Amino acid sequence: MSADLGAPPQTAGAPEARDRTSVPVPREPVAAEGLAAPAAVARASDRGARIAAVAIALVWHVAIGLPAVSAARSEFAAPAVVVGAWVLVAVVGAVAGVRLLRGTPLPSWPLAGFFLVVDAAVFAAAGEGQLFTAANWVWGTLGWFFVLAVWGRRVVGLIALLSTHAVIALVAVLGHGADPTDIARYVMYVYGTFSLPVAVFVGSTAIVALARERAAVSAAGHALAAERDAAERGRQDRRDRLALVSSAAGRVLGELASGTADPNDPEVQRRSVLAAARLRRLIAESDDVPDPLLHELRAAADLAERNGLPIDLVTIGNPPPLPVEIRRRLADPLTATLADAHGWARLTVVSGPDEVVVSLVTPDREGPEATGPPLAEHDGGPVEHLYERDGDIRWAQTRWRR
Repeated sequence: MSADLGAPPQTAGAPEARDRTSVPVPREPVAAEGLAAPAAVARASDRGARIAAVAIALVWHVAIGLPAVSAARSEFAAPAVVVGAWVLVAVVGAVAGVRLLRGTPLPSWPLAGFFLVVDAAVFAAAGEGQLFTAANWVWGTLGWFFVLAVWGRRVVGLIALLSTHAVIALVAVLGHGADPTDIARYVMYVYGTFSLPVAVFVGSTAIVALARERAAVSAAGHALAAERDAAERGRQDRRDRLALVSSAAGRVLGELASGTADPNDPEVQRRSVLAAARLRRLIAESDDVPDPLLHELRAAADLAERNGLPIDLVTIGNPPPLPVEIRRRLADPLTATLADAHGWARLTVVSGPDEVVVSLVTPDREGPEATGPPLAEHDGGPVEHLYERDGDIRWAQTRWRR
């Protein structure tokens, strides 16, 4: 026997490795995809709304405000204040827009306070002749910068800023000796500057919330359907296994009942033990335990002990969570060998994060040479079955690698 093939039995026989109690493996947490999908959809929707808000604010400020300011520069009461405020808001607004698109939090209320100061200064510096013209750019532009400043907050903050903006404008209108015509124009301007930013702000918030809700419902539906399909596949698989095991046990019981099989025949005894071991392991698959593989192997070992076979079960390490099919491929070949064992047996389980090795050593008996099944492939990784005998012992091993 090669050194590699003989290593597991030597490890299993070490006195300090006997009867080790394995620490329960914690269950895997619920997959986070179902929670991440709604958040990702909400972030995508919110980013689209942010891009629209930043684009409206900057394009309106440059495409509409700049030509009007340039054309009426000589007609302002204080041209330097109006032009300087426009440049300052353009710079601050661009920086705020970039940070908003990157998801960096903005200092909302200091930024809003800065815009209100600019609002009052421009209304005072525009002069009576430019009060209701496009040259007084704070009418149409500043509301959109308010939207950027309080993005992600409650709409009450935006309404408060626009209301303060309306009060500042009213003071400027009344300060220039407003007549009924000016008051009517003021009301129209306030309505326009109020309604559009609030509508965009509320609409974007509603779209993000709706997208998150629909994504959550869709993710929950997909998760439920996947769980239902997995449960149905598991039930069908167990039905097939139970039918197979029941068929093997039924044939033995039928032969015993009809008298065609001799209970004292070693081959009949071996078939009976093998059928019982497989049935016991199949029942153990459905038990809710921390280490399903060790639980299933202990069930097979217990049955062997009840049949009078001294067996030593040694566990080293903690098996990682394994699919049912992988556990079957690890346990079934050794269960079949264990059913044919006489004298004594040593079952060893050596586990690591990426590998599980299950070895069985029993005394050899006279008979034809046996070979194990070929390499088996599975989604969870390959499972290899090795089988050797040298006249003194039989050694069987199953190995899973991630």
